Amino acid sequence: MPDTTAKAQLLSPDQLTRNFNGHFNFTSTAELQPLEGVLGQSRAVQALHFGVSMQRPGYNVFIMGEPGTGRFSYAKRYLTEQAKKRATPSDWLYVNHFHDVREPHAIELPAGEGSRFCADIDTLLGNLLATFPAVFETPAWQQKKSAIDRGFNRRYERALDVVEKLALEKNIALYRDSMNIAFTPMHDGKALDEAEFAQRPESEREQFHADISELEEQLNKELSSLPQWKRESSNELRELNEETIAAALKPLLAPLMDKYAEHSSVVEYLEAMQMNLLKTVVEQLVDADHSDAVARKLLEEQYSPNLIIGHTPGEGAPVVFESHPTYDNLFGRIEYGTEQGVLYTNYRQLRSGALHSANGGYLILEAEKLLTEPFVWEALKRALHSRQLKMESPLVELGRIATATLLPQVIPLQVKVVVIGSRQLYYALEQLDPDFQEMFRLLVDFDGDIPLADDTLGQFAQLLHTRTTEEGMAPLTGEAVKQLARYSARLAEHKERMTASLADIFQVVSEADFFRDSLGAELTDAVHIDNAIAARIERTGRVSTRIMDDMLSGVILIDTQGAAIGKCNGLTVLAMGDTAFGMPARISASVYPGSSGIVDVEREVSLGQPIHSKGVMILTGYMGSRYAQEFPLAISASIALEQSYGYIDGDSASLGEVCALISALSRIPLKQSFAITGSINQFGEVQAVGGVNEKIEGFFELCQKRGLNGDQGVIIPCSNIINLLLNETVVEAVKEGQFHIYAVTHVDQALSLLSGVEAGAVNAEGCFPEGSINALVVERLRIISELGQTDNEAEASET
Repeated sequence: MPDTTAKAQLLSPDQLTRNFNGHFNFTSTAELQPLEGVLGQSRAVQALHFGVSMQRPGYNVFIMGEPGTGRFSYAKRYLTEQAKKRATPSDWLYVNHFHDVREPHAIELPAGEGSRFCADIDTLLGNLLATFPAVFETPAWQQKKSAIDRGFNRRYERALDVVEKLALEKNIALYRDSMNIAFTPMHDGKALDEAEFAQRPESEREQFHADISELEEQLNKELSSLPQWKRESSNELRELNEETIAAALKPLLAPLMDKYAEHSSVVEYLEAMQMNLLKTVVEQLVDADHSDAVARKLLEEQYSPNLIIGHTPGEGAPVVFESHPTYDNLFGRIEYGTEQGVLYTNYRQLRSGALHSANGGYLILEAEKLLTEPFVWEALKRALHSRQLKMESPLVELGRIATATLLPQVIPLQVKVVVIGSRQLYYALEQLDPDFQEMFRLLVDFDGDIPLADDTLGQFAQLLHTRTTEEGMAPLTGEAVKQLARYSARLAEHKERMTASLADIFQVVSEADFFRDSLGAELTDAVHIDNAIAARIERTGRVSTRIMDDMLSGVILIDTQGAAIGKCNGLTVLAMGDTAFGMPARISASVYPGSSGIVDVEREVSLGQPIHSKGVMILTGYMGSRYAQEFPLAISASIALEQSYGYIDGDSASLGEVCALISALSRIPLKQSFAITGSINQFGEVQAVGGVNEKIEGFFELCQKRGLNGDQGVIIPCSNIINLLLNETVVEAVKEGQFHIYAVTHVDQALSLLSGVEAGAVNAEGCFPEGSINALVVERLRIISELGQTDNEAEASET
């Protein structure tokens, strides 16, 4: 329990900021060595090293932290370094599955062999075009084909000879051409035409018709085996073609068979390709009337491998960052073409995704983007769990594609996935997804700020040297680095820490380099850093300038001198986009007899957010325990932040609210030359708040513009001294005694300072000294309580 009789602590100028004298004793950062590694993230670095080294399933990595902390750049740089030490993964190709074209087969080859195999097949197709149909024009093949044709013709001729002999015996001639066989009557060895035949006797004509019928029956009998002769002839020709094709293919395929003898999947494909060529060569290269270009395209569509992913030997494992992780971009896609309005596809239209490219290495993804894409998160978990990479369209499962599709053979998946995201997403996934911990067992946590130690400051300067060198900017002087270190600590709101959001620091360095260049300086100095920071504040300062103008003109009522009962100046921070600034706000309290309790106006109108409402409720608890031990706390009071028209959150106004309420109860005025911020607990102890630098500077600016008189100041919690990194203008005003900053540990210290009257401490009898603020509050509360009891008794008697 703090000593409530202690005085508020008046802070010295040295307590308001931090200097870095003696830390950066160099002329420029060009004298330094580049920084290897990442600044001040030892915990995250060790976790990442362990996660990358652990090769067991499930040890995928989730890197969490705020953007700009170097999490992505370091992870990618480290993974790239480690990937160079690992073996280069295999190449993967898809080839036609001739027995079922809907299920393309996958072939694995050593790194670099995939593209060579594609080139070999391309050469083979060229040789096929050169070999066929020329092989069917050789004298040997022509002779064999002629022999087959002659065998068929001999059978056919023998059958016709038998019928022709019978016809001659009946004085009938047999005529034949390429298409038809006909019978014609004869007389005296001469064929009769229709006119002559009509003049013959009817009996002779009838006999002719009878003989014709007999001869046709005989002809049908003799030619009944003609289909069989045709089949036998066709089979002989097919066997001849296959033998010819096989003989021609053997010298073309044999070198490939020998070259890829160690790869059974390639040999199986070449054998299947050879069998399929026996069927398609004649159709596509011999009998078909195609140009060479069309014929080659047909061959490529059936036989050219589709190289899904290829590597260069010795390049190490891949590191892939997919910035747009859609389903197709991750898992690959099956493309479709149209022919006469109909969709079609084949194995040549399979396209790889980031998982194919990263297979055997590392895949980096951003959690926010990953989780917003449909189907992707569940599919990724399935792939990591099964350790198989399956290419399919998710729309097929939903029945949205009404056309034939492919079912490519799955590929073994061995990849370490590194997901980068915020803390909120990590904890949400951990809580809502039961599979998350099983798939991502390794957490890499990047801190939002870094301890300010001597070695950290040295590394900070080295990092600035590395960055300026990489970006082609001028080196920084030691004074410039001091200013950047101070700015970094200001962003972290702590004298002993610096922000890990290095992107903000690098932004200032880039803008300072612009100012340096415009002034023609060789090195970036402290003045350029100051100019860059001031320019950033100016660019985002429209709203703060307008509010300040309203306070100066009296539109917003804030007093900076005099005293008033039930009023004090609170300190708030308004955040808009990437800027935040302090804004004084009047806190007022009114008290009257009744039993409504302490009413938070902001809460009643739904502008007070939960933490602010919590602060007011704690205030009620403090008032009851502090002042109403001998009688009920029967009071009606209202507390408000005046002229606030938006949502209010945070409990940093609770110290000001309790001071305004006590002022209203005791009727002792509070100095308006002070502004106050702080949170309290139920024992009146003052607790730290956020944004203390912006709050102080906001009130100081108002006082400065109205004119500093040496009486103005700010009251803050003692626990916030470590957070003070005020700008030079405020520090100089404190040095000159024109502005004061006090730190308190208890409500009583703030009351004494604001009122100029002792708050009063409890004596051995449990009473406050007569005339003290606390004694006046107890007396007023007692009177209000007695008034309430009198009213209740009067109502009871009337009843």
